[in-house]
Amino acid sequence: MGASFHMSLPCLSIKGTENFYVNNIGASLGRKTQNWVDIDLFGNQITFIKADKFNFNSPNYVFEGKILPAFHFGVIVELEDWEKIHSNLKQQNLDLVTQARFLEAKVGEHVSFFIKDPNDYMLEFKSFKNSSNIFSK
Repeated sequence: MGASFHMSLPCLSIKGTENFYVNNIGASLGRKTQNWVDIDLFGNQITFIKADKFNFNSPNYVFEGKILPAFHFGVIVELEDWEKIHSNLKQQNLDLVTQARFLEAKVGEHVSFFIKDPNDYMLEFKSFKNSSNIFSK
């Protein structure tokens, strides 16, 4: 079953959030008002709602010797798209976090990197060597 997801998150600035996702990440703009904006992130709808300052206590965890953010969301893309996104963001001199290959030569092998958005959310881009292994044990 191919289904898109929807997620709603608070944000500090509609304009800053829209700019980051559309101009830096390359996502598409959906509907928007003064108080919220829909972002089309690879066919998935993220609604950012203007809110006062908020705080997420987001501890990290260790996976294969890498420190990763416990609180994050992301998208899984084909390797060619992953490489284009990664290259584009590096050319913009944006801070990319924890670029790594995980589970090398094992079921679930993938490359991944994180980037922080203007609301302090960690956004992960991931590409599996074999997409049929995304949920394999």
